[in-house]
Amino acid sequence: MALTREISPAFEFCQLTHMSRVPIDLDRARAQHAAYEWALVEEGCTIRRLDAGPDMPDSVFIEDIALVLEEGAVICRPGAESRRVETEGVVEALVRHGRPLQQLKPPGRLDGGDVLVVGREVFVGSSTRTNRSAIDQLSGMLGAVGYTVRAVPVRGCLHLKSAATTVAPDTLLINRQRAPAEAFRGLSLIDVDPQEPDAANALTIGDVVIYPSSFPRTRERLERRGLRVRPVEIDELQKAEGAVTCCSLIFEM
Repeated sequence: MALTREISPAFEFCQLTHMSRVPIDLDRARAQHAAYEWALVEEGCTIRRLDAGPDMPDSVFIEDIALVLEEGAVICRPGAESRRVETEGVVEALVRHGRPLQQLKPPGRLDGGDVLVVGREVFVGSSTRTNRSAIDQLSGMLGAVGYTVRAVPVRGCLHLKSAATTVAPDTLLINRQRAPAEAFRGLSLIDVDPQEPDAANALTIGDVVIYPSSFPRTRERLERRGLRVRPVEIDELQKAEGAVTCCSLIFEM
């Protein structure tokens, strides 16, 4: 199952932290998003797309609203206050699909893009969007069901998943300038190409890596490691600091 959300008519007014604002072609962004959803379908996901109004410019990046695990879901409290209007629709969808819910409380702030799950370890980015209170709350919630939560400092990018993501069991794609490699001891690391510093975000479904076509040098590195890569065009979404992980919430039914 993959929860996605349509692109808001106000997408051009999205939050930006590390990028300058440039014009976004809304029709092209929607076409790229639809092609991304189709890639998920072809890799075995059933899509459930939520609506988005003009008061939700960032809502296509649905991953930031919840963390979904086998044991249930944690509803995040996004770091950008304007995004909290997105929460209700995601909660309703997860309840309909039978996911037990817990919810972060103030003063905790957490974006789902800062959460990287590798087996029973949960790495949480300490970023401009996620604070210590949220990390401590998450540690208590997930520790109760057998997960270990580890804070990871993030620098020069929006989220932890802008710096490191899984591309195979126990293997991460990483930009070491944005997250310290020593935080991931025991895991195999593949470095992004130095000419593609934004290339660390990949979405793994089964044995396939959904990956932006805009990073061919890093894609070649993944393929040399024997990984099967499925490229998708998301350059309009990237103008809004978007990436392939943040456009879906994927979980087993």
